[in-house]
Amino acid sequence: MAIEGEYRIGAPRDTVWAALNDVEILQQCIPGCESLVRTSETEIDGRIRAQIGPVGASFGTRILLSDLNPPSGYTLSGEGKAAAGFGKGSARVELIEEESATLLRYSATMQLGGKLAQLGSRLVEGATRQLAEQFFAAFSQLLDPNSAKVEAAPETVADAAAEPGAEGGKKSWWRLSLLPLCLILGDYARRLLV
Repeated sequence: MAIEGEYRIGAPRDTVWAALNDVEILQQCIPGCESLVRTSETEIDGRIRAQIGPVGASFGTRILLSDLNPPSGYTLSGEGKAAAGFGKGSARVELIEEESATLLRYSATMQLGGKLAQLGSRLVEGATRQLAEQFFAAFSQLLDPNSAKVEAAPETVADAAAEPGAEGGKKSWWRLSLLPLCLILGDYARRLLV
């Protein structure tokens, strides 16, 4: 699954870069982060508690920094394991200098396995997307309370009609059935974990 987004932060690019490399700031912004320790210039060890649907798990993880290009960006990659499964992914973070602000652009991919992956791809993708949004929103707000997410251009009516499952089709059905789906998956996950 691919997750992308942009935030405009009212701070110089050097300041945003320094914050992206400060484990104390990162720990404040990562949802469920229990600990984060830098073990070298390019490695960070951490423990993160994540809730995906009805399944909660505490992951030990190692984050590797690569493609370092200060202060323009880097790639983070990591893998975490827990009794309920594993997760691995990477994120490319780019910092683009603007007049009096910095545009933070990210593109991330995530893969889950084990019991977590059995919850259903849409539920897992939604939870993963939400975690990424929470992190980047918290990070942006910490540096600039007036930061704003850069929204994608609105979809035109023609685009929506051409999209499979547009309004009145599968998309509407999926939205209406989200609650029963969560209840079914929750019951299934409880049986898996017992």
